Amino acid sequence: MNYKDDEHLDVCQNIEIGLREQYELYPELTDNNCIFALENAKIAIKQMFGYAQNETVTDMKEVQGIINWCVNIGLERIEKINKLTLKEYITRIEKICRSVKRHSNYGSRGYYEFIKNYV
Repeated sequence: MNYKDDEHLDVCQNIEIGLREQYELYPELTDNNCIFALENAKIAIKQMFGYAQNETVTDMKEVQGIINWCVNIGLERIEKINKLTLKEYITRIEKICRSVKRHSNYGSRGYYEFIKNYV
C-alpha cells in the first residue's frame, strides 16, 4: 500500500503523535521498547473487540503509555470514522512497527529521531 492511496493515513499520524510524546516523556524509551509496546497494543485493541482473549498484554510500566494511546485511538476510530475496521487498524499499527524496526538501525532511538520533526 502506497502512502498516497492510504485512506487511513491520518490514523498512522495519530498513533505517531502518541509515540513521539512517549519518547519525549521517557528518555530511556528505546525503539525495541516501542516495538514491544506496539505488538502488545495489537493484542489489547483486539481484546477490546472480543478477540485475543487468551493472549496477555504486558504490565511493563515503561510501555503502558503507548499501549493505552493505541487502544484509545482505536476505540475512537474503529467502525466510527471513515469505515475503519479493526483489521485495517491493526495493519496501520504493523506499518508503524515496521518503520520503527527500519529506523532502529540508526540507533536505539532512531525512530524518534526520524519522527520528532514530522508529527
